[in-house]
Amino acid sequence: MTELNHYRTGSGEPLVLVHGVGSRWQVWEPVIDTLAAAYEVIAVDLPGFGASAPLAHTTVSTLADALVDFLAARGIDSPHLAGNSMGGGIALDLAARGVARSVTAYSPIGFWDTAGRVWCQQALGRAKNLSTLLRPIAPAILGNTAGRTALTSLVFGRAWALEPRVAIETVEGLLGAEGFDPALASFTGFRLPDPSAVDHLPVTIAWGNRDILLTYATQARRARALLPGARHVTLPGSGHTPFYDDPDRCAQLLLDRRG
Repeated sequence: MTELNHYRTGSGEPLVLVHGVGSRWQVWEPVIDTLAAAYEVIAVDLPGFGASAPLAHTTVSTLADALVDFLAARGIDSPHLAGNSMGGGIALDLAARGVARSVTAYSPIGFWDTAGRVWCQQALGRAKNLSTLLRPIAPAILGNTAGRTALTSLVFGRAWALEPRVAIETVEGLLGAEGFDPALASFTGFRLPDPSAVDHLPVTIAWGNRDILLTYATQARRARALLPGARHVTLPGSGHTPFYDDPDRCAQLLLDRRG
């Protein structure tokens, strides 16, 4: 049985929240209380991230397998799935396997061309290297507006508005993620499922127009072309991880998917 650290709250239909590469379940904190009024919310740490032990072999696909095992072991049947970035790709993968009741993916991986995928991998790799170098003085840098903007604007659209605590915890989550390097490397081989495999489900693809990691202008457009039956939403002013940029809108997209 796959054991994943997770946070569970609320009541109603199950909603499983899946974070991105280098992140952890707490990235959903701005929306969890709102969602818990309508759903039983299960926010997970994928293997090798947050407080979950790593897998022997980590790829996007093995992380998806581990999540399937976790849900089955706990009798969580046909949940709503929401994922960000890598978690969005995993949510779409699980939907194609027949696991999901609905999918809401925020800036999901897989809608890139080769150049877009390489940019994502290189940008995140450089961000980790820089964060490692600056770790001793990171609290001081992230404690001011300019520092937060410089170090976290790759993933947040309004990085200057973040609480310093959130910025520091985001960097520490990245540096503590044992699964980060192999998961990021596995992006090279990741492929989205056949779009026809999710045609029968309610699917929402949401993209912040300030997303510079999985670039909004190109990848949101490609998602619209590949999944014409999905609901496609632009989040004005939001970045790659939009829950701190626009928590109300992010939550509302999920509340609209009840039933």
